[in-house]
Amino acid sequence: MTGRLDAKGHVDTLAHSTSRPGGQSTEVVHALGSSATRATLFQAATKRLVDIVGSIAGLVLLSPVLIAICVWIKIDSPGPIVYRRRIIGQNGRQFIAYKFRSMIRDAHSQLFSDPALLQEYRENLKIAHDPRITRSGQWLRRTSLDELPQLVNVIAGSMSLVGPRMLGDVELDRYGVDRVAVLSCKPGITGLWQVSGRQTTTFEVRRQLDVTYVRTRSLWLDFKILARTIPVVVSGHGAG
Repeated sequence: MTGRLDAKGHVDTLAHSTSRPGGQSTEVVHALGSSATRATLFQAATKRLVDIVGSIAGLVLLSPVLIAICVWIKIDSPGPIVYRRRIIGQNGRQFIAYKFRSMIRDAHSQLFSDPALLQEYRENLKIAHDPRITRSGQWLRRTSLDELPQLVNVIAGSMSLVGPRMLGDVELDRYGVDRVAVLSCKPGITGLWQVSGRQTTTFEVRRQLDVTYVRTRSLWLDFKILARTIPVVVSGHGAG
């Protein structure tokens, strides 16, 4: 089969084929491809619009709550109000994700100085009854309000309102072959994991839920997850 060489020296057989398997003409294949591309671009643009509008509205409407939380954290325990965590985002790009601080200031040092805590974390990548969590942090985690600063990450474009969980290097290494799939999406403030048990699930279940979201993602699924997030947050079901 002959064809035109592209810029990389590969033969462009599609441009010179007169038919495709099943009797489809080149024009039909191109038309179908263009239609799929337009649909994908429309979905991506709509999702981004919902992210921006939703995040700005959330910051404005919840501004009194945000201020009150900042004051409470500062009074409750010494340390910064906002916790910064390095995250592996879409296509492997790293960024700093923001959360309200819910642990004592030297939480990282205490983890490595307590063999029992460290063992539990290494096994489950979470700690059931973490003694490092502050009084304000317990409530913030139960209501998921500790994640509100991530609305800034959504506006910046590094996160989405709905998506897979935020993952660091240690967590991502345990995703194995699913690593590429999960990194094809922006991490979300909420997602299938948050509305399916949250901290009561195992790491393997959390991984499967992330992969399921990536493979079945759609605007309709996002809206359903957002709708389910509200009652889950209010009830505190599955919170750590």
